[in-house]
Amino acid sequence: MEQKKYWQSFGEKNQSAAYNQDVKDEFKEELPFVEDESKGFLETAAPRRDFLKYVGFSTAAAAVAASCEMPIKKAIPFANKPEDIVPGIANYYATTYVQDGDVVSVVAKVRDGRPIKIEGNDLCPVTKGGTSARVQASVLDLYDTARLRFPTIGGKEVTFEAADKAVAAAIGGNVVVVSSTITSPTSKEVIAQFLAKYPGSKHVTYDAVSYSALIEANAATNGVAAIPDYHFENAKAIVSLGADFLGTWLSPVAFSKQYATGKKINEKNPTMSKHIHFESVASLTGSNADEKYLHRPSETGAIAAALLSAVSGGGVTGISDATLKAGIQNAAKALLENKGAALVVAGSNDVNVQIIVNAINNAVSAGGSTINWAARNNTRAGVDANFVQLVKDMNAGSVGTLILVGANPAYSWHDAAGFTAGLAKVKTTVSFATKADETAVLCKFVLPDHHYLESWGDAEAISGNVSFIQPTIYPLFKTRQWQDSLLKWSGNASDYLAFLKTSWSAKLGGVTGWDKALQDGVLASTPAAFSAGSFSSAAVANAVSAATSAKKGGALELVLYEKVGIGAGQGASNPWLQELPDPVTRATWDNYVIVSPALARTLLKIDLNNGGEADAYEVNPPKPVVKVTVGGKTIELPALIIPGTHPETIGIAVGYGRSESIGKAANGVGKNAFGLASLQGNNISYVNTSVEVVATGEKYPVALTQTHSRYDTEQGNRTEVMKELTLAAYKHHPTEIREERAHELKGQISGGEKLSNEEVLQKFEGAGTLYPVYDRPGIKWGMSVDLNACTGCGACVVACNAENNVSVVGKPEVLRGHEMHWLRIDRYYSGDMDNPNVVFQPLMCQHCDNAPCENVCPVAATNHSSEGLNQMTYNRCIGTRYCANNCPYKVRRFNWADYTGADSFGDNQTGHVNDVVLNMNDDLTRMVLNPDVTVRSRGVIEKCSFCVQRLQEGKLKAKKDSRPLEDTDVKVACQQACPTEAITFGNANSKHSAITKVRLDNPNRSFYVLEQLHVLPGVTYLAKVRNTDEKHEGAKHEEAKHEEKKHI
Repeated sequence: MEQKKYWQSFGEKNQSAAYNQDVKDEFKEELPFVEDESKGFLETAAPRRDFLKYVGFSTAAAAVAASCEMPIKKAIPFANKPEDIVPGIANYYATTYVQDGDVVSVVAKVRDGRPIKIEGNDLCPVTKGGTSARVQASVLDLYDTARLRFPTIGGKEVTFEAADKAVAAAIGGNVVVVSSTITSPTSKEVIAQFLAKYPGSKHVTYDAVSYSALIEANAATNGVAAIPDYHFENAKAIVSLGADFLGTWLSPVAFSKQYATGKKINEKNPTMSKHIHFESVASLTGSNADEKYLHRPSETGAIAAALLSAVSGGGVTGISDATLKAGIQNAAKALLENKGAALVVAGSNDVNVQIIVNAINNAVSAGGSTINWAARNNTRAGVDANFVQLVKDMNAGSVGTLILVGANPAYSWHDAAGFTAGLAKVKTTVSFATKADETAVLCKFVLPDHHYLESWGDAEAISGNVSFIQPTIYPLFKTRQWQDSLLKWSGNASDYLAFLKTSWSAKLGGVTGWDKALQDGVLASTPAAFSAGSFSSAAVANAVSAATSAKKGGALELVLYEKVGIGAGQGASNPWLQELPDPVTRATWDNYVIVSPALARTLLKIDLNNGGEADAYEVNPPKPVVKVTVGGKTIELPALIIPGTHPETIGIAVGYGRSESIGKAANGVGKNAFGLASLQGNNISYVNTSVEVVATGEKYPVALTQTHSRYDTEQGNRTEVMKELTLAAYKHHPTEIREERAHELKGQISGGEKLSNEEVLQKFEGAGTLYPVYDRPGIKWGMSVDLNACTGCGACVVACNAENNVSVVGKPEVLRGHEMHWLRIDRYYSGDMDNPNVVFQPLMCQHCDNAPCENVCPVAATNHSSEGLNQMTYNRCIGTRYCANNCPYKVRRFNWADYTGADSFGDNQTGHVNDVVLNMNDDLTRMVLNPDVTVRSRGVIEKCSFCVQRLQEGKLKAKKDSRPLEDTDVKVACQQACPTEAITFGNANSKHSAITKVRLDNPNRSFYVLEQLHVLPGVTYLAKVRNTDEKHEGAKHEEAKHEEKKHI
């Protein structure tokens, strides 16, 4: 296999002097010892190890938790009957995560009346147990201190009774309900009943990030003003034109699950789907593509038209760039070779582009196989033209009452000033916002809605697949579901629960059917046969003409995009999501301007091929600030240099610059970029083809995790961390990786050069060490990560935070390299710096059998269990950090400050941590803590435990049932959260376990990270295989490789 160089940073790629000096200093500063260093710890007024003040929850938080009892007469537990509720024993309730059209069926874990963890619902036929980072973090939103706690009129607290009377008296004129996309059938009925009472009223759907062009295009070509049901699992060839379907486009959880099925390899019959991606700014989906081609945003229409021409037999036309033209030819070839099993999707909000894409899908027979027109994707339904007209009506004074449900146009509309001016002319304004968002603060009546974990409801993300919502906790505050309000105002005597239950009981055959649906959480109808729909080409010619004659862009162009965690701003107030490193940039706590390495040379005067200039940019957190001007609007943000971005394009994430009133985590974080969008025709455009960008000469610190926790030192480079090859190479030489492993290990064994490859692999454990080899009877926990399935989405990282009480440390601490994530996802580049291949690798504690951390701990705080776990004894740890220094994987985290309030020092947090961390220690926020996991104190090392609390629970369950442990008994948090099932975990000593099966079925792709160190990690990785048209690289390098071996 070709010896590739994988690099995480530019300094590493160039091996600059400053980079290597920085690598030597693993820890950024000295341990913050007590002020009087003449005294020992135990002589101080309050010993550091005195943890008696907090045992997880303060008394006040426990009192609040005790008052939050489940309404057990109404809610139906997922796995336990109501009468089985026992203090200390978790109950599980099926419910549904809903937010602005996003729908994921979930199961909430409830301890003593407190929801503390969200898992995917395996019974859901759409998401199939998958989750996302935002789904995992949603439980923290329940305990957000910024939630509105009572209804107000003009900012003054009132009762709901008083609010109802006041609203009833104030409603008048033309009534308009503005909502984000609503997928709930019964909620739509409630709105319809309410509007029926007021002639001339209407319902306008507003999506913060619009999919209006897709809906309009479908109406033009297929006669359906909706979005069809996409099926990536049926696609052998996927072409994406800027659609980040693995990250943020439409239904990324469901799409990720489908996509991964085509990427998992059977070694006996190695086949894969092929994914070709065209984009302007580096994205999560582009990073996972087999082939990626860069282009200017203004060229999207021409690319779509050229691809249509190519699949129709006319060849690639209208494209001058040779690389881009070759990419379109490759895409057309893949689509035609897989006709009937091909899919093209586009992220553009240009109706002409979407019409052309529909024509391409029709040409490759996608309808009825990868696109099902018999079902609808209901997650986005907003039409921009309707909202544009509403804003005009508001400014004209023709709207008497405006009721907002989940919509926040004062923040996310491109012309927020125009909306707010119109809002001021509406006599009666009502908001059901859960927080004092940018629109709610402008409304006279604010009646806060429940959090979804306190609510009843239903959701139909895909036609025929209904997911139910039930409360998992009694409402924490004086809030009320917005459906209840509308029912009251429409004169309906029943509340929403009765309305919901009556509606579904009639459809499900009575109360028994209703109870069963609640218990399962989902109701899936028998799938109808896929429909190809009816395609009309009448609009295609005009669309092609408009797309190919589009105005050429200026010197630089702009793309606005969503981040995986923050979205359109929904995650801005969630500390877990703010501190989640962006998969592409590895940045936290900010938005910024993404620029390419080529643009950086001219704009920022930074040449990343120059070691000194690369160090000046990368080793120091402050980044150069640039001013972006778009149509008279300006925004100043730091610039990040990200490979895989077009040289003449910049990117800015939306969702930042929120008001402080929505939460401390959002205060002062980033800037609002929604104002840089524009109205093009009837639709909002998130690209601008002519922008001005100038460097201001200022600097701004960006909290990156990219340069922390490195493997490289001056003594050696990263060679055994990542393995990647092409599908052609894998088919030609299936054992290439296995042989490469043997070659690397031979030097570690006496006489290894005389052994065969298989003998080396078999004897390495015993021959490569001074220590004896012990038997490992009983349970031996192990993990496997399939790099082909991992998309880098970050769901596992947030799930680990929630399950294991991992601390939020805030931006100042991340800037100092003090982030606490037990699980990180390393992003590796290889190849061309301008458009490199990207691989994501989740890295947690490897639970090594020869763990180097265990040998150096002077107090035996870290030790090895009989089940193969590397354990931490927190109350024994004295914080020498020898273990972290000796860990080759750099997965151990040190508590530099009292992030969790676990110490008993007086005033041990003020001045050491920021407001976000202090807010995480509020009695309300601490209700999210898992009582099964110790809260760590200052000066203690922590790291992945393989969710040992879950392992103990699983073993106890099997013991109670008098049976052997099974895979179903134990799922670690990262494994359970993963939407692609990239992580397999279990007992490696069991012949029937999934982990054993994965290792036996994939001997040729399996490898261990840094295997030659002989630390014997317990985590195996399956090499990344990329389905490209490249010829077998190993053949042309084989001779050189053998020559290299001779000299070793």
